[in-house]
Amino acid sequence: MRSSTLYFALAGPIAVRAASGTGQSTRYWDCCKPSCAWNDKAAVSAPALTCDANDNPISDANAVSGCDGGTSYTCSNYSPWAVSDTVAYGFAATALDGGSESTWCCACYALTFTSGSVKGKTMVVQSTNTGSDLGSNHFDLLMPGGGVGIFDGCTSEFGTALAGAQYGGISSQSQCDSFPEILQDGCNWRFDWFGNSDNPGLTFEQVQCPTEITDISGCIRDDDGDYPVFSGAGSSSGSSTSSAVAAASSAKTSSTSSSIKASSTAIVKSEVPSSSSEAEAVGETKASSAQWSKTTVAQTTKTTAQAESHAAQETEASIQTEAPATQTKAATTKKTKAKTRSKAGGCSAKSYTATLAAAGTAVSAASASTSTVAIYQQCNGASDLFPNGALACAEGSTCVYSNDWYSQCQPN
Repeated sequence: MRSSTLYFALAGPIAVRAASGTGQSTRYWDCCKPSCAWNDKAAVSAPALTCDANDNPISDANAVSGCDGGTSYTCSNYSPWAVSDTVAYGFAATALDGGSESTWCCACYALTFTSGSVKGKTMVVQSTNTGSDLGSNHFDLLMPGGGVGIFDGCTSEFGTALAGAQYGGISSQSQCDSFPEILQDGCNWRFDWFGNSDNPGLTFEQVQCPTEITDISGCIRDDDGDYPVFSGAGSSSGSSTSSAVAAASSAKTSSTSSSIKASSTAIVKSEVPSSSSEAEAVGETKASSAQWSKTTVAQTTKTTAQAESHAAQETEASIQTEAPATQTKAATTKKTKAKTRSKAGGCSAKSYTATLAAAGTAVSAASASTSTVAIYQQCNGASDLFPNGALACAEGSTCVYSNDWYSQCQPN
């Protein structure tokens, strides 16, 4: 998909070129440290923040990713959250036509979805990760339960694997109950506000980052003020946020976090250090995550407003995979994560192990590879990604080619 450029007039004589266009989405949550958590990725106030295995902030920019045997993980409050019935905030890994990490790291984009049950809704995301294997104008949305993809940092963080398929993640909302408590709100968000939409299409415009988002990531671009303020009405051309969005957003818990991203939707992010010192320590996996804090007065309290309808079905849950790009992992690349969190305590790996052990065995069995796949799920693929061989579509559907890394079963 080819991006276009919009020009927004400033108070002075300069015009700002805001990235915009038509794009695609996928989902992931791999618990790894994100690419934009490294130093020198872009002109920013500070790299995106990260946490240790107990969800405590890490201030060491050189902390090694948990996906590489280190101690730096995605913070739980990188989970998406609803600002209103039609607006949500969150984080994503991105790849935009004509851009690079220097232009999109910690930049924010207003995504207006054009398909699926989330059609017409808008989500403002901050880019905390990247991936050379992503498609054109691609936003890989961070959401717990979205699947770990090629790189699984969650097992080392929590002591056991998260429920759900490696690609695409869980298939029903009830599976969110087996997740660590700090990830459950973000997991439920997918089935509530997001309507369990499966990789919806979208249009996007670059906007100024809402403070509710940068309070979490701790990362603000030097040029952030050059872009239009998100109006809260599905358009980014307004001069100020709407009162509804401002009111709902101000109640969101201010906390910071970060992570590496490896696509749960089978999108493997390959990262190249941007400085000479980083080059010595080859590339790094990426991941990011966030705690979904609902509107509440207390900074340390989150209320979960979950819809009763469980739209999740295996036909809706995508088990996607994109051919993994060769990814080198850094043992000593620069990454940063200093994060202030309002939530007391962290996610205990021991307590989570006990919880998942009791609830997760049936889930893991259900996510095993099968000989055929349901409508709207991944079909075909390399044998290294599908242990049981290429997957064929179930009766009544056809495997439709999308790109060199991804095909999907669609109704005849």
